[in-house]
Amino acid sequence: MGLHFHRNPDGTTTGRNDANGFTVTHAEEEEVKRQLYEDAGWEYTPPPPPVPPGFHRFALVRDESASGGDADERYASLRARPPEGCVPDGGDGYGFTLRCERPGKTLLDAIAGTVAEVRREHGLVMNSLGVEKPEEWYDAGTKNGCAAETVAHLMLMCAHRARRLGYGRKDLVRLLDATGIE
Repeated sequence: MGLHFHRNPDGTTTGRNDANGFTVTHAEEEEVKRQLYEDAGWEYTPPPPPVPPGFHRFALVRDESASGGDADERYASLRARPPEGCVPDGGDGYGFTLRCERPGKTLLDAIAGTVAEVRREHGLVMNSLGVEKPEEWYDAGTKNGCAAETVAHLMLMCAHRARRLGYGRKDLVRLLDATGIE
């Protein structure tokens, strides 16, 4: 069974349950999600309250799918002393996860600061945000929403996989510079 959500040009959200064809469109995205969960027989949990201004909420993941799991002693120190504003979590099957509410000028700033702190303090590189469908962009007009989280996820995943292939920072920077991004 799959539940799919789509932001419409008029600002509404449409959701569809593939199992039975149930479709709903509403101005409030959470109402669409609630109705789809109810239709699917799943428990719906409303989102947490918004974070204070200047803070950002994200889940930072250490995907260990190809590198041996989280038995490493560095995870014990990270569990015992996570960055301020982060709480270790089971990860919903993604890998070791930190649920964070951290300060930053933008979402990418908050994520970058947290990744750097974890690397510096614990010797681990968090390499994902657990984004399942990076091709879906709901809020491409803002620096701090789902689209920004997807960009950060792809950058972390790219750095992790490039390192495993033997590429370094200069290789990745050269590729970014070639795009003309300022």
